Amino acid sequence: MQELTRPAETDIVDFTALRNFAALRGQLRVSFTPRCNIACWFCHNEGDVPPPLTKVDRSRQPRARALDPDGYLAIVKTLMDAGLRRVYFTGGEPLTSPMARPVLENLPEQGPDASYTLITNGTRIRTHRAWLARTRLDKVKVSLHYFSDESLRAIAGTRISIDTILDGIEAAREMFPQVELNTLLQRENAHEVERILDFALERRLPMQFIELVSTDFNEGRASSAVSAEAILNHLRTLTTNEHVEVAGVGQGRRVFRIDGIEIDVIHRNLGRHHVGQCGACPRRTECVEGFWALRVDHNGGVQPCLLRDDLRLNVNEFLADPKRLVEVVAGHITSFTEGTL
Repeated sequence: MQELTRPAETDIVDFTALRNFAALRGQLRVSFTPRCNIACWFCHNEGDVPPPLTKVDRSRQPRARALDPDGYLAIVKTLMDAGLRRVYFTGGEPLTSPMARPVLENLPEQGPDASYTLITNGTRIRTHRAWLARTRLDKVKVSLHYFSDESLRAIAGTRISIDTILDGIEAAREMFPQVELNTLLQRENAHEVERILDFALERRLPMQFIELVSTDFNEGRASSAVSAEAILNHLRTLTTNEHVEVAGVGQGRRVFRIDGIEIDVIHRNLGRHHVGQCGACPRRTECVEGFWALRVDHNGGVQPCLLRDDLRLNVNEFLADPKRLVEVVAGHITSFTEGTL
């Protein structure tokens, strides 16, 4: 595993790249833990060693946790003050982490254009509903890649029942005004995709279908990836309200509206937002996402690219100094966008 990048020493910090990323509604993705109570075969784990790999090879372990709740909150507050507005809390499964409750219960108050989203597999929402309901979370996004016990076992290698996940979705609907679903398209769930869509439409839940993005961790089952064409064709039988959005950062998305419910499909033919560092990147041909999220991991690393572990920046020593913390991150993003890292 690569050592974390050290920040460059400089007296002049250029905030332009960070501000542009924020203006384009780039995400801040904050991982509480690399651990998960299921083990989806395709998991990229925000760049850490994913659960299915550890499950078959105990010598492959994720990074140790270095951040405590105060450290997490310092990073979130500092980067939101610097302009980032969309904060997503991830894992692993974030609700398996002891960090989740003390962080989510103490999130700083945000402005009207900011949001906090929890991304979860849904299995533990009901268990934690008492304190989750008191948080400042705006939205819960549940990954629903399966719709039966059989597909859940095939995809996630677990004996947990699909009923637990569906009940978690209902628990989220009871607590939060915004609940969304996302489904990764794959051979293992191709026979259930339309049923998942029907489930979402019946409950008036926005839905996102996603084509598989290849990583080192899932290349062994690359044949499971399927095209989005089947779901696109099905959606066109349900509505003529369709458009493409390519604004901002990340992949473009094809958006459908069915009875007022937004259903979008992310696939590799709709464009991406690359920056200077990407020009000579040895992983460029494998990347279909571009620079759309700034990732913070539980080890105190900040990473602008999922595929490039060597671009992780160690920020642990700056947590007590917000001014220096934001300068270091801004400088790192500038170097990344200018191709000088």
